[in-house]
Amino acid sequence: FPIDITFKSTNPFGWPQIVLSVYGPDFFGHDVVRGYGAVHVPFVPGRHKRTIAMFVPESSSRLQQLTSWFTGRRPEFTDPKVVAQGEGREVTRVRSQGFVTVSFNVM
Repeated sequence: FPIDITFKSTNPFGWPQIVLSVYGPDFFGHDVVRGYGAVHVPFVPGRHKRTIAMFVPESSSRLQQLTSWFTGRRPEFTDPKVVAQGEGREVTRVRSQGFVTVSFNVM
């Protein structure tokens, strides 16, 4: 999807990121999260290709996993800042869930 954005800054600290939330149907046809990932937007002009490692939050117990599988309500983040910052994520149980490749054309 083309995105046209203009940024101006004297300091690239906290440079903008693209946060991805990928959803898809499960076995029962419920729309569930398939993965989250984030990548910093490159600020050097040119074509850039980034591979983003995706991850999915997991329930903390077997009973919660079984219940979420039957109800179709799997754990997911309500705030995209959790994915972008990473702060507080060290206590969240997640599972690796593949990769997404993003291509940037920066001018």
